[in-house]
Amino acid sequence: MIEIQELTKKYGDFTAVNQLSLSIKEGEIFGYLGHNGSGKTTSLLMMTTLLEPTSGAASIGGMDIVKQNLEVRKLIGYLPENVNMYSELTSAENLRFFGKLSAVKNIEQRVDEVLKIVNFSEAKTMKLGKMSKGMRQRIGIAQAILHNPKILFLDEPASGLDPQGTKEMRDLLIMLNREYGTTIFMNTHLLSEVTKTCTSIGILKQGNLLVSGTIDEIHKNFPEEKTLEDIYLKIN
Repeated sequence: MIEIQELTKKYGDFTAVNQLSLSIKEGEIFGYLGHNGSGKTTSLLMMTTLLEPTSGAASIGGMDIVKQNLEVRKLIGYLPENVNMYSELTSAENLRFFGKLSAVKNIEQRVDEVLKIVNFSEAKTMKLGKMSKGMRQRIGIAQAILHNPKILFLDEPASGLDPQGTKEMRDLLIMLNREYGTTIFMNTHLLSEVTKTCTSIGILKQGNLLVSGTIDEIHKNFPEEKTLEDIYLKIN
């Protein structure tokens, strides 16, 4: 579903992402780990066609992220770390607006469907400005799946959430993956959530991918380390 070959992003002499190579299968929940400033968001912005790479190549669902960027956007949903919607509008009004931008058919029906999927139908008439961050994140997920994407990209989806909000986000992502077959690529630094949510991971440091694979494979490669946290700290 996601194929990346030596993807690189430079800003002058600074290399934000260095020759990233990854392969992510359909139906995976991939956790992309790294300290702040490691290049996670830059990687995600390139994969979502919002930032053009300096060199290398990547394809999403067989579509080139540069040459076929408009086709790629039809396949993906994206939730940034901070949901950018209109605070003075209700959740339904926001979803209707973004759905029309994406040419979603039967928009009224689809708005009701996605609010039901994220278990938040009661928020249809609530303005975003009155919502907590956890609520806004849930509406952000609803917006990201409006056009029924095959792949969902998330940038720190549980950042700033309380324990209840974090659990609700985790349960939602697992449900989207299991019931709808959505492939998920998730930037995160919350190791506890990775072990509960992800099927595979990659660990990034200063723009370089150190390790990647299923969680079981990662543990086998570091037999002396008992937990994923131990592995992460060892190589960082």
